[in-house]
Amino acid sequence: MTLNQLNYFYQAAMLQHFNQAAEKLNISQPSLSRSITALEDELGITLFEKSGRNVVLTKAGKIFLEHVTQILDDVKRAELKMHQLATDGGHIDIAYVSPLAREYIPQLVRSFLAISENKNITFNFHQDITSENVEGLKKGSYDLIFGSYSASEPNIEFVPIIQQEIVAILPTVHPLCHKEALSATDFADCPVLGYARHSGLGKYTRSFFKKHDVSPNFICESPDENGIASLVAHGFGIALVADVDTIYRDDICIRPLVSNESFSHTVYMGYIRGKYQLPAVQRFIEFVKQHG
Repeated sequence: MTLNQLNYFYQAAMLQHFNQAAEKLNISQPSLSRSITALEDELGITLFEKSGRNVVLTKAGKIFLEHVTQILDDVKRAELKMHQLATDGGHIDIAYVSPLAREYIPQLVRSFLAISENKNITFNFHQDITSENVEGLKKGSYDLIFGSYSASEPNIEFVPIIQQEIVAILPTVHPLCHKEALSATDFADCPVLGYARHSGLGKYTRSFFKKHDVSPNFICESPDENGIASLVAHGFGIALVADVDTIYRDDICIRPLVSNESFSHTVYMGYIRGKYQLPAVQRFIEFVKQHG
């Protein structure tokens, strides 16, 4: 059974006349008759009966017509959807780390959708730590991810998009607030709050202390700057975080690191190398590269 056979059957059923159906399909009447006969042989049932010069559907033919109509409608919808995906439509699944959720991702996507050719594109948003997002990308759950670089993933193209300075945050009443800049040793004698240790930023900020041979007393972990800043503001300890909007609040003291110890964190966009991407995804990748 082929799609052509179903279409031939449908036209013959609608017009109730093989000659007229053949003319509409731009084929010969014998070709149409042979196709219908082959279809009936395959199904093991008679679909049409003669009625003068016309044909009418049998009871089985009427039941078959209901299914064929649904199939052809589904094919038309599929063709329309594929046309939309190939032109101005499409769907994009992205995953990102929580620090990007408040400002960066919403503003980036809103700017992309403001371009007229992108207005019909839809998005799904997912939030998790980088390692989980990488696994989702490799499984095909996501088209793109945003987060830390992973050197152990040679099949993922990582594109740097944001450079964030790493700064210290303290309660406004903390005695270290009088210093213009903090060093690694300042964290040695204070309770310290940190990112979740298995996250990209968690590993990265801990590498700073390891590099300077400091072993902080980590008392709590949080997935993002908002959670860390709230705990710092209430006097739980001090922290080393990325310089993002959420840490700028009246109850937080922000200090840079001393110049010889300062370091920054790079946020990357990641996607599978060599994988076919829908036009919408391709346009979004290029947009992020230019505006990210």
